[in-house]
Amino acid sequence: MVKRVLLVNKFYYPRGGDCVVVLNTETLLRENGVEAQVFAMEHQQNLPAHYQDHFASRVYFSGGMGEKWHAMKRTLGMGDVSARFEAVLDDFKPDVVHLHNVHSYLSPIVGALAHKRGIRVVWTLHDYKLLCPRYDCLLNNKPCEKCFSGAKINVLLHKCMKDSLPASGVAWLEALKWNRRTVEENTDLFICPSQFMANKMKENGFDPAKLKVLNNFLDPVKRQQYQNIDITAPREDYYCFVGRLSAEKGISDLLEVASQLPYKLKVAGTGTLEPALRIKYADAPNIEFLGMIDAVEVAQLLSKARFSVAPSQCYENNPLSVVESLCAGTPVAGSQIGGIPELIDSSNGIVFQAFDKDTLATAINMSMAREWDHAAISHHAMERFAPASHLHALMSDIYR
Repeated sequence: MVKRVLLVNKFYYPRGGDCVVVLNTETLLRENGVEAQVFAMEHQQNLPAHYQDHFASRVYFSGGMGEKWHAMKRTLGMGDVSARFEAVLDDFKPDVVHLHNVHSYLSPIVGALAHKRGIRVVWTLHDYKLLCPRYDCLLNNKPCEKCFSGAKINVLLHKCMKDSLPASGVAWLEALKWNRRTVEENTDLFICPSQFMANKMKENGFDPAKLKVLNNFLDPVKRQQYQNIDITAPREDYYCFVGRLSAEKGISDLLEVASQLPYKLKVAGTGTLEPALRIKYADAPNIEFLGMIDAVEVAQLLSKARFSVAPSQCYENNPLSVVESLCAGTPVAGSQIGGIPELIDSSNGIVFQAFDKDTLATAINMSMAREWDHAAISHHAMERFAPASHLHALMSDIYR
């Protein structure tokens, strides 16, 4: 019986999706009788933690040469991270070490140290870092697999990290140090939030027996928000996009198509493209930019929409925007790329070809014209992404 789990992530505050998953998992475990603790890197925004005095010292990739040198050593597992992590292992004595995003700011050395002690090591993969040194499989805002199957030198050739040769060199060295054989030897199980990710891992030599597909779950607070929705209430006459306004999310194609259609589109989120897009579509009467909105406002936006659109042009894993939309009973028009198609079937949405504006327009027209069973969509999604289901998978199969 697993009693103690050490969660490991580079940050311990709600900075991004990976951090939110860690925080939610910590709460889920503790509420169900498992003693969960956290190891991370020092940061002024971190939440209070029992072992915060043992967190790895903070490194900076954007400071002076001394700070950059210290940060580069961290990517290779050098510095104080090993001693501090082992001090936590000595005191806490976990049954399982559950890794999340550990590259660069912590390094996979933590998994190797736990494995050496005979502790079970599981690793939730939030991105494609084990296959792509850049982590997102993008080159010039298009999907790229040049570094798959061991050809990591491409990260240098194309200066994939910040268009910088030094930064790309660090990523290359990191990929060589923590190669497939090394991380696989030190990990008992990799948790893939999508079948697409698991397939890519298999295609690139990872042992299928060490790959477990498990979707992320909707945390109880958000779950309650969607449970409070009146699914029977009439939908308003608009559709929506919720996410980052950046090239790989397909937002430019969506707005171009939306500007030529008669339906109202509400856009929630911020990003690098926001200023230019606001200017370009300032006179488009059917496009409304909402900017950044909070979780409650997202729930309200989704629950009143006819449908939402996920027009991504990158290898999405298990996008929360799609999960939340379905939990709100709101169907999704999603691009056929990454893990998005796994979340959509004929009862809860329509899939269209990524990078194809014609099929996107068709999907929008079809989604607007169709009468959807919002209650059934919500019921199925709430079951699929329930915390209880996730906990059962962790305790009965993954942690064992």
